[in-house]
Amino acid sequence: MAVSMRDLDPAFQGAGQKAGIEIWRIEKLSPVAVPKSSHGKFYTGDSYIILKTSASKTGALRHDIHYWLGADTSQDEAGAAAIKTVELDAALGGRAVQYREVQGHETEKFLSYFKPCIIPLKGGIASGFKHVEEEEYKNCLYICQGKHVVHVKEVPFARSSLNHDDIFILDTKSKIFQFNGSNSSIQERAKALEVVQYIKDTYHDGKCDVAAIEDGKLMADAETGEFWGFFGGFAPLPRKTTRDEAKNIDTVPTRLYKVQKGQAEPVEIESLTRELLETNGCYIVDCGIEVFVWMGRNTSLDERKTASGAADELLLGLDRPKCHVVRVIEGFETVMFRSKFDSWPQSTNVAVTEDGRGKVAALLKRQGLNVRGLMKAAPPKEEPQPYIDCTGNLQVWRVNGQQKTLLQASDQSKFYSGDCYIFQYSYPGEDKEEHLIGTWFGRQSVEEDRVSAISQAGKIIELLKFSATQARIYEGYEPLQFFVIFQSFIVFKGGLSEGYKKHLAEKELGDDTYKEDGIALFRVQGTGPDNMQSIQVEPVASSLNSSYCYILHSGSSVFTWTGNLTNSEDQELVERQLDLIKPDMQSKLQKEGAESEQFWEILGGKSEYPSEKIGRDAESDPHLFSCTFSKGELKVTEIYNFNQDDLMTEDVFILDCHSDIYIWVGQQVENKNKMQALAIGEKFLEYDFLMEKLSHQAPTYIVMEGSEPLFFTRHFSWDSTKSAMHGNSFQRKLALVKNGGAPPIDKPKRRTPVSYGGRSAAPEKSQRSRSVSFSPDRVRVRGRSPAFNALAATFENPNARNLSTPPPMVRKLYPKSVTPDSAKLAPRSAAIAALTASFNKPLPAKEVIIPPSIKGSPEEPKLSTEAMISSPQGDSKENSVNNVTDEAPKPKPETIQEDVKEGETEDEEGLPIYPYDRLKTTATDPVTEIDVTKRETYLSSEEFREKFGMVKEAFHKLPKWKQNKVKMALQLF
Repeated sequence: MAVSMRDLDPAFQGAGQKAGIEIWRIEKLSPVAVPKSSHGKFYTGDSYIILKTSASKTGALRHDIHYWLGADTSQDEAGAAAIKTVELDAALGGRAVQYREVQGHETEKFLSYFKPCIIPLKGGIASGFKHVEEEEYKNCLYICQGKHVVHVKEVPFARSSLNHDDIFILDTKSKIFQFNGSNSSIQERAKALEVVQYIKDTYHDGKCDVAAIEDGKLMADAETGEFWGFFGGFAPLPRKTTRDEAKNIDTVPTRLYKVQKGQAEPVEIESLTRELLETNGCYIVDCGIEVFVWMGRNTSLDERKTASGAADELLLGLDRPKCHVVRVIEGFETVMFRSKFDSWPQSTNVAVTEDGRGKVAALLKRQGLNVRGLMKAAPPKEEPQPYIDCTGNLQVWRVNGQQKTLLQASDQSKFYSGDCYIFQYSYPGEDKEEHLIGTWFGRQSVEEDRVSAISQAGKIIELLKFSATQARIYEGYEPLQFFVIFQSFIVFKGGLSEGYKKHLAEKELGDDTYKEDGIALFRVQGTGPDNMQSIQVEPVASSLNSSYCYILHSGSSVFTWTGNLTNSEDQELVERQLDLIKPDMQSKLQKEGAESEQFWEILGGKSEYPSEKIGRDAESDPHLFSCTFSKGELKVTEIYNFNQDDLMTEDVFILDCHSDIYIWVGQQVENKNKMQALAIGEKFLEYDFLMEKLSHQAPTYIVMEGSEPLFFTRHFSWDSTKSAMHGNSFQRKLALVKNGGAPPIDKPKRRTPVSYGGRSAAPEKSQRSRSVSFSPDRVRVRGRSPAFNALAATFENPNARNLSTPPPMVRKLYPKSVTPDSAKLAPRSAAIAALTASFNKPLPAKEVIIPPSIKGSPEEPKLSTEAMISSPQGDSKENSVNNVTDEAPKPKPETIQEDVKEGETEDEEGLPIYPYDRLKTTATDPVTEIDVTKRETYLSSEEFREKFGMVKEAFHKLPKWKQNKVKMALQLF
């Protein structure tokens, strides 16, 4: 069905052509566009039409149309809004989903367009907008309901409006109070604070006080007393309020009606199936709180308008006028609608594209014909990005039952399909070192090894204090991040683990594990030298594909085969992979259609083979779900138009990108739920809530709050300081709303990570830097001298922990690749010198990085960063690392000192100090072989005080807020 442009209301001309929101108000039964400056402002006496246009990753536009009915709107205006909505949908191609929104009962999807809330204003166009601004500020009381989006409704300003179940906001001239009912959740309280911020900014120009009142605290503080004073003093509230309306509606059994002659006629059914819906009719599916109007493709515009009116009449007759009404078109049904049916066939719609023309061209090209001009030039594809630093350190273990074997650097990118592997990748993040711990399951691997891999990976994550991102990856479903980490990745057939061999023996199967002198065929794929793979396939002709290049070897014979649909880049990858698989042998080039007899003999003769590239699930527009997991059952709620603020620290969320999923775990989630994160992901893939044919083997990531990797945060507009704040969701947002300042940091940042020189090999014997004082009781590095200690003691709180001293360290799980200059990445003393020179310049946030507080057992030695890591020699790829194991004996206290030179003395800790005159840049006899950016650290305590004694005086002259800033900066060091 289509609508003629001459029948389209002029107000809708050009609507829906680009992503965004468009709004029309019904005036004299016709739509009138609302300017963007008034979006989100709704009047109770009016009806509105809202068009939400979204652009998918492919560029296709998707439309959702809502018509909003104010509580005081007229019946005529409401009817006009419903009819005009159908007309707008027809003009947009008849594919939009249409929603009826009744004031106070809006859908979460609609409210998500106007975050944090909408607060309808009194009046309307029909009444001439007779609302007037009060000369005296009017106190208003609002009720807030909702965990993910907030329904805000003004209620009578009286004590009787309050209850224990909800959140209430009292807006007065000078202060905004939020009353938290004792039965309300932390998440509801946090969301309500977003409404408080909205009221503060909208009605108070951001200038008023905010107070949080806890139900049951009586007169515990002045603000509580002030709040109850507006109600004439404190009085007990009812213990329980009744909100059974929604519950009653939910108990309504699903019914099916067919619209005939403008009336909804019931249809007797045993079960609800797709076959009951005829393409030339309109139907109403009553599901209780939601009522769906289904319109067949072959129905006319008038029939659709009639069906919409019949649904409204039906609800009026059932005394349920405030139910959600959703209208869907055949072929474009929502997931929620399809889920109401006992059976719904998978969609077989095929988009009209150039696929047919492309397949013909591919077939002709395989036959050696010139196809230039037959195919349209494909638009340039945007190269997918891995969003992960590729210069980090990689370690790989092969799992063998309950044991794991560390692979050498030369073998860590060579996997067997019958085995399971654990990999640990550590790389520089935005302001700290990040970790990715993953498991890889081969197609032929056994369950015993898979369970063991997950368990052993979990132990590594636990040792990293749950700061790492965890990944579960299946063979054939590897994400781009995985490939760029391994760069040159090879998968051999068979396996080496005892479990795999035992499985073959039990099933009496032959062992087809790869042998260098046997027959093997590899499919080569990838996008470049940093992302290329060789996958061993069955050595038969049917394994070939015109879109790929292959390597075939048998004994001393090696062949490379190039398909007719490959390009020069694909052929270059073959040569690179050949150097890894058969580095010392000369290959014979075989072009498709010109193969030698020997080539076909090795493959067992010619046969048909495909030409299309092997498809992978493409990343789709992400969907965010809030999850609750109890007794093996998973319940999810979709968060529409999500942003970072929707991630509550008390909850678990799933970000579904179709090609992979992320389970985000908040810091304040209960430990038992944290341990079930992987089970939550498995259940989500099993249930497939969006009915999008999710693979059970899709890559699954577990992301911990505060350690989110870039490939996760790219789906948000991300502020890393928010996940580093103190407290629960409510406490964090309250601090922002009340103070309006930078969020308090929940944990200190780490020091600048060591530089990464590439892949790390197996750890060798430890070496210790000569410049480090080593003691199991205390360790200090050159970055903080006794002179600096004297300066810091002036400003620091004596009861506060000295964060500049490296904390006790647990044993390292992996070697780090460093360079000789890595110790100079974050010169701490240079920053202090800048501070002492001028306290008026603010310290750049990203230049100061401090270590996390890591709890170690009293028996473990305390090691500095330099003691743990030694620099590589020359161009060697192997690193010398201090590997402190659980069995290592407690080291004896010792000090490794440099030779004391002439004119040099030592402080009480054995570090050299020099006179001030030799440290000046104009010195006649300057000290050599020192870090010139840390001159002040080579002074004695007395001389430091003498030369920089003005620092304390200058500090006390600073304003209080600047003093606090300096104190914080000093603590960072």
